[in-house]
Amino acid sequence: MEFTLDFIQIFFWVIYLVSPLLLFLSLVIVMLSQLVGRIEKWSRFDALYWSFITATTVGYGDFRPLKKASRMLSVLIAFVGVMFTGIIIAITLNAASIAFEKHVDKRVIEKMKEEFD
Repeated sequence: MEFTLDFIQIFFWVIYLVSPLLLFLSLVIVMLSQLVGRIEKWSRFDALYWSFITATTVGYGDFRPLKKASRMLSVLIAFVGVMFTGIIIAITLNAASIAFEKHVDKRVIEKMKEEFD
């Protein structure tokens, strides 16, 4: 339980530190989605929904851009979404590594490093 609490504490602390970057990337996705929504004549909510489905690379296919400009912007939305997701994954792995090293005996870590070298 102590490991989990340390992981959560580290994770949210780093999220707090990089929150300006995450908010900026989210803002880029939202702004691009509204632009695509205007081009495609979608409602604001439909455009927002579509952009986050695209940014997370889920892509249900219920909405899809038909115009060339919208398709180019969708590639940009997907790229920004991959960056956003990559940052979250990196933070998660880093928090887990720090919590792991804090709670595992140093001899166990050295033995694991020797096995992998």
